[in-house]
Parts: sequence; structure tokens; C-alpha cells
Amino acid sequence: MKQSTSTSTGVAVPATLQSSFAITQATWRFLNNERVSLPKLIAPLREFARQQLVRHDYVLAVKDWSKLDYKKHKAKKDVVQISHKDDIGYDLTTQLLVNAQNGQSIAPIQMHLKTADGYLSTAKSPPTEPIHHLEQVLPLMREADTMDIPAKIVHVIDREADSVFHLRAWSAEGFYYLVRGDDDRLVRWRDETVSLRQIKAQLESEGAFQQSREVLIGGKKGLQSVAETEIVLDRPAKRKVQGRSIIVPGDPLPLRLVFAKVVDPLSNEELSMWYLLSNVSSDVSSSRLALWYYWRWRIESYFKLLKSGGQQLEHWQQESSLAILKRLLIASMACATVWCLQESTDEESEEFKSVLVRLSGKRLKRGRSPTAEILLSGLFVLLRMFDFLVSIDFDLSKIAKLNATFSKLLQKTKKIV
Repeated sequence: MKQSTSTSTGVAVPATLQSSFAITQATWRFLNNERVSLPKLIAPLREFARQQLVRHDYVLAVKDWSKLDYKKHKAKKDVVQISHKDDIGYDLTTQLLVNAQNGQSIAPIQMHLKTADGYLSTAKSPPTEPIHHLEQVLPLMREADTMDIPAKIVHVIDREADSVFHLRAWSAEGFYYLVRGDDDRLVRWRDETVSLRQIKAQLESEGAFQQSREVLIGGKKGLQSVAETEIVLDRPAKRKVQGRSIIVPGDPLPLRLVFAKVVDPLSNEELSMWYLLSNVSSDVSSSRLALWYYWRWRIESYFKLLKSGGQQLEHWQQESSLAILKRLLIASMACATVWCLQESTDEESEEFKSVLVRLSGKRLKRGRSPTAEILLSGLFVLLRMFDFLVSIDFDLSKIAKLNATFSKLLQKTKKIV
């Protein structure tokens, strides 16, 4: 179901079909078949994830939100205004599992799609009314806990999740999390109320930061250093209820505070600074927690793979959000396939990857591993080749005849030139 091009009206036509209308009709029938339900389409992705996580101690469940821009698609009647008046489309919530050992994306296990008519979801109990992103997190955690994932789940969320109320709620139910905090967050530390920024300055003066690893930040190489201390969230939380801000008291919450600083190895310029809050047990080192948060960007790469890495999500012509979400789950199966191939290092897999790179027609620097985008591009070419070979019943004489015809055409072209 690869999109033909970003400007096409539908999926690419397989070599086994004579017309684009046939594949358009087949796709429409599949996506509008009531028996092809969201729970049935998410089930293979969850089972695939379980198979990948045998004998793993932890797995990262990264949560994020992405706008699907369809403001130019007049045929879609259930699009919603996401923020301002020109911000039209659907709001996608995704829970993506990431390998905690090597940072490789595994598969999405949960999705919500906010539409003008409410939420479509793979969840058993989806949101029933428009709610803030953070209010979606606890139900996502609860349902992930019922999926028989054979590893301890650590929920990783960006700075949007720096909320005392929600951190307390997640801790109360026993869920592990890793959240990026704001530098002005006030906490109890060494019997004083100070900001995370002040703690960082004090630890730097004490020489507490230890160099951890080399990382890439915005495509630029940097050296990451980490420091850790314990803090307590003892201040009351603030909540908005029916437009009013109210104070919600709560028990003191002890947490691990990990600082992850990245500097330019030449100029010593600070490239990034993360203030990470976590309740993960101390058997996981601060350096490993910093690496786990670094891998949070896998979900951004996933959104990019869907939108511009060969899937062209924001150019899909399906006219209903249900068809969009169904097709999105199918596209995610293609993503999971190439992620699994990326992780495989046996001789057979390496040979297969080199074939896909060649078929993709894209250049790869010597010594660099192929990206998921390149592998996906090559895989689509290979599948179309298989379609063609099936359509001619693997008759090599027909391929030879086509080659001869092409050779004659080349000779005529040379004369013209």
C-alpha cells in the first residue's frame, strides 16, 4: 500500500494489475470492510513486539503526539481544528516500543486519532471526549500493562509531562517513567527549596558530572556527561478544572534527578541540557537513563518515516479518519519490518540489506548503516519486482525479450543523439 508519489491520488499500482482503478477499488473495499477492525490490525504489531522482547529486562514505551496536516483535503469531512484556524487535520497519539538495549524502534502498540467526531483508537477504552494530551497517558500506561509485554515498561515522555499531579498519579499506580523536567521546577534538595537549574550549577561546581558517551545532537557530534542526585517533589500541584486553576496537595514524592549535558568536544559549548525525572530503580545507572531519553527521538523518526520516508502519510486520499488510521496501522507494519531488519546482523540479513540499498537508488556513505528510509524504499522496489515476476509466471524468456526491445531502443537513441 505504498503511496505512488506525494502528488498521486492513491497507492502505487502493482504489476499484477492492469489499471489504477482496480487497486483503488481493492484498497477502498479493504479499508471499509467492517471485519478489518482496528483491534485486529494492531494485534499483529503487539504480538511482533512481544516476540522481539523475550529475555529483555526493560523496554521503553515512548509517547508523543503528531499533527496530520490535511487542510488542503476538502473531501475529508471529519478533520478537526487542532490549534489555530489554519491548523486542520487529525491529532495522532502514539505509544511506540523501543528496545532498551540498543535503541532500535520495535513497533507501535497503541494509537488514538482525534477527529471532529471524537477519537478513533486501538484501545479497549478510548477517550470519550476531547482531553489534554497528559490525560491520555495514564490510560495508555494501564493498557500497556495488560499486553503481556515480557519486560518492565519504562514510559518515556517529553517536557510536556513535567506535571507534579501526573507524576504522583503514575507513581501511585506503580508505573516506571522517565520525563524531561523544566529547569525552573522547584524541588526539595538538601533541606532547601531550589530550582533544578540551581542544583545543576551546584553539582557542576562540585565536579559531579562524569563523561558518558559521544552522541549526535542536531547532526552535530557532542560529548554527553551525566550527574545524578535525589530530590523530593513536596509542593502542591496545580490543576485546571472547568477553566479555574485549583491547588491539589499531595504526598512528598522522592525521585531520581539525572542531568544529561552535551557539549561540543572542540569549543566546549553546551549543545543541550536535559533535566530528567525518574522513579526507575537504582539498578539502572544514571548514564543508562540518559541514553534512554536520548532514544526518545526514535518516535520523531517514526513520524518522519510515515510522512516523508516513502509512506507520504499527509498525502493519503482516503476520505475518512477510520480509513486513514487503518492504513496507518498497515504502514506501521512496513516500518516494523525494516526496523527488525536494521537490528539483524547475521550474514543473510546484511546481504539482504545491501540489496535493498542498491534497489533504493540512494547513496550511502562508506561505513554507514542504511537508514530505515533507505531500506523501506528498497523494499518497495523489491516487492514491485516480485509482483512483476509473478505476473509473467517467472518466464525468463519474457524478460529476455523485454531486454532485447530495450537494447533496440537504445540503439535508436544513440543514432538520434
